[in-house]
Amino acid sequence: MFKNAIEVQEFIKENGIKFVDFKMTDLHGRWRHLTIPAERFDEDTLISGIGFDGSNYGYAMVEKSDMVFIPDISTAIVDPFVEAPTLTMIGDVMVIEHPENRPFDQYPRNVAKRSIAYMKELGIADEMIIGPEYEFHVFDGMEYSVKPDSLGYHLECEESVWSANQPGSNGFHTLPHGGYHADKPSDLTFDLRNQMCEELKRWGVDVKYHHHEVGGSGQLEIEVELGEMTKLADGTMAAKYVIRNTAAQNGMTATLMPKPIFGEAGNGMHVHMLLKKDGQPIFYDENNYSQLSQTALYFIGGLLTHVRSLCAITNPSTNSYKRLIPGFEAPVTIGFATANRSAVVRIPAYVKSPDKKRFELRNPDAMCNPYYAYAAILMAGLDGIKNKIDPKDHNWGPFDFNLFDLSDEEKAKLGHLPASLDEALDALEADYEYLTAGGVFPETLIKTWIKTIRAEARRINSIPHPAEFEMYYDL
Repeated sequence: MFKNAIEVQEFIKENGIKFVDFKMTDLHGRWRHLTIPAERFDEDTLISGIGFDGSNYGYAMVEKSDMVFIPDISTAIVDPFVEAPTLTMIGDVMVIEHPENRPFDQYPRNVAKRSIAYMKELGIADEMIIGPEYEFHVFDGMEYSVKPDSLGYHLECEESVWSANQPGSNGFHTLPHGGYHADKPSDLTFDLRNQMCEELKRWGVDVKYHHHEVGGSGQLEIEVELGEMTKLADGTMAAKYVIRNTAAQNGMTATLMPKPIFGEAGNGMHVHMLLKKDGQPIFYDENNYSQLSQTALYFIGGLLTHVRSLCAITNPSTNSYKRLIPGFEAPVTIGFATANRSAVVRIPAYVKSPDKKRFELRNPDAMCNPYYAYAAILMAGLDGIKNKIDPKDHNWGPFDFNLFDLSDEEKAKLGHLPASLDEALDALEADYEYLTAGGVFPETLIKTWIKTIRAEARRINSIPHPAEFEMYYDL
């Protein structure tokens, strides 16, 4: 949008902008922000940046926590969710050194950029193209309690069958597992999704389509067009911000939690991907399996080799593993196939065009830090290409049948995704060298990640669950 500080200053004056807001990403993938009066924004802001304490963001030691945020003015947008006219933008984080600052190698956006640079250094490709699918729930209200004398949560959803006997019900409700492409009047969030998509376009995220998802209690999906990896990592942060704030602006609440409702479909964030070199796709071969090139198959081989450790980054919550269970179109088996939603890597059969030939990784969810997740996915794929890991040489398929229909004996012969966050972290602890290649993921970052996420899992595992009272109270 802007090329220099002068253009930003002119926009501020012409549009009555009162504040300039800077959004930064913490270790977990949450946006945090700090704001300056608009008149303070100048050329020095882009050169010297804004100093802050990185230790509170989760990825820096207190004794080395002084950092500088450098805005990326190309990402600037007027934030529609604040009262005073505010121009907001993301950017990069630098470590203070002399004579010049250097990019902080643990900062999420810097890690994503470094992974792309490493891919180019290898000469494999110069573009990683991805297309995430955002699944989420919208409720009319939610309450939760985590106290010594009270544990539980309560959700309100007007379109759900839960509300069929409530005063004011119009009789149109969506059945459990019956929400896929539901139409009005049962689909009460159509206008809300339209509003979200219009807003996403303003944030530079092009929407492919949106619809009601399988879950009958407010489960929705917005799928976006393919784009460059780092840009869509920015776009994923924006999408989560837009989804939550648009819902809140309309008196509702949105969550991207993988499994907010027991017994219903969960929320994934499937990631479509392909590589390009010199503007040309390198994943297409009309004479190979499912029209995928050998390079693409090697990439899949890398994903499947490292998918268990990848889960610690792409599925980093205890709630993630309540989704990755059989019976809900969520993958549990390590393998690949065409048009098969029970495999962790799925090749869409409907994609015929060479420039869009791709596959999707189906296990990730939106609890991930998108910069780390997309970079880790790329690093796993590059490792497969470097080491020529052909998935057909392993017991990874192609599985062109429903893996959920296999007998227990047959399933036991196959590889499986982790069944818990602790198991995923164990896998990452044993398998992370592919991430550190080329200096993409610092080993310090991986160790900090494992330590931080383990502590969260330990806390959740120590809290009594309401269902335990149902099962054990009378024993």
